[in-house]
Amino acid sequence: MKTVRWIGAAVCVIVLYATPSQAADTIKIGAILAVSGNDSFLGIPEARTLDMLVGDINARGGINGKKVELIIKDSVGDPEKALVFAKQLIDEEKVFAILGPSTSNETVKIKDLAERGQTILLSCAAAESGADPLAKFVFRTPQKDADAVRKIFLHMKKMNITKIGILSSNSGFGSAGKTLLEKLSLENGIRIAYNGVYDKAATDVNALVAKLKTAKVQAVVNWSIEPAQALVLASARRLGVTAPMYLSHGFGDITYLAAAGAAAEGVIFPAGRLLIADALSDRNPQKRVLLAYKKTYEEKFKEDASAFGGHAYDALKILEQALKAAGPNADREKVRATIENMKGLAGIAGIFNFTPADHNGLGADAFEIVTVKDGKFALLQ
Repeated sequence: MKTVRWIGAAVCVIVLYATPSQAADTIKIGAILAVSGNDSFLGIPEARTLDMLVGDINARGGINGKKVELIIKDSVGDPEKALVFAKQLIDEEKVFAILGPSTSNETVKIKDLAERGQTILLSCAAAESGADPLAKFVFRTPQKDADAVRKIFLHMKKMNITKIGILSSNSGFGSAGKTLLEKLSLENGIRIAYNGVYDKAATDVNALVAKLKTAKVQAVVNWSIEPAQALVLASARRLGVTAPMYLSHGFGDITYLAAAGAAAEGVIFPAGRLLIADALSDRNPQKRVLLAYKKTYEEKFKEDASAFGGHAYDALKILEQALKAAGPNADREKVRATIENMKGLAGIAGIFNFTPADHNGLGADAFEIVTVKDGKFALLQ
């Protein structure tokens, strides 16, 4: 039975309950997601994905014969709320693991608490600051920001681009990307001639883009995970910026493409394979997983599946596989160690191969270079 309870004005708690006779034989999992607020474009597909997957798991008899009880708490993308909820989930609910949070700032805020409580945390946030320094109980499902930057710079080298401008949002993801772009540009022989920052909730970026235009760069990198990134594209086209526009892997959502409209045509960005799943070879081990997730999600929720929901998919699937492999009576440490040594798991973001030194498990090969052609995502040939 699924019950939805609202606590306060902005906190949604979704619980999938087992019956009382099953209560001692369940696996309780918490999730901290930005289901409402400015970051709901992340949390909504994540929450829907988990709801869908847990329903399927329980319909198949659960994990190791135990039903899954899922508690989703809506952090509204607020790190302080995330911390409160993490304490509740660990101390009061006694959850086995936490999935999320949705954003990097929230992950940074709660990772030490999860570590001290020896509670497995599978973050859905992209910025590497959420997993750095390495923490024993903290894992992360999105691809590495650094690999996305390297993928962009490799393409620029092929295009003989050496002078660029950077525009980034002031979010945790945007700030982390800005730092990586600055650092890795030196290693790749690329000079940054302009480096501007816009507010993640901006509604007008014309002044910033006008300054960028005067720098006469060969290409622009627009690094953001918020809707404002579409404003940058529209503004650049309107003000006559003709340099190629590169974006982060945070652009991989159909809502951003719709918001940018024609201004997105021809943009270049690294992305996971969900966006171009149909174009993959049948021999690609991800293709079956990607198409199945996309079909099930879109039929159930009547909206396009996104990489953001995919991060939650991967978090739960990683935990599910580890629980099965560790056995029905395994404690958190055994399950944690199982995740840490997991190899060859085909997920939405890529093929996961974790090690004690790598709690992300993905490499640069998790990315493809994608463009927008005729209003649709397409592999860049």
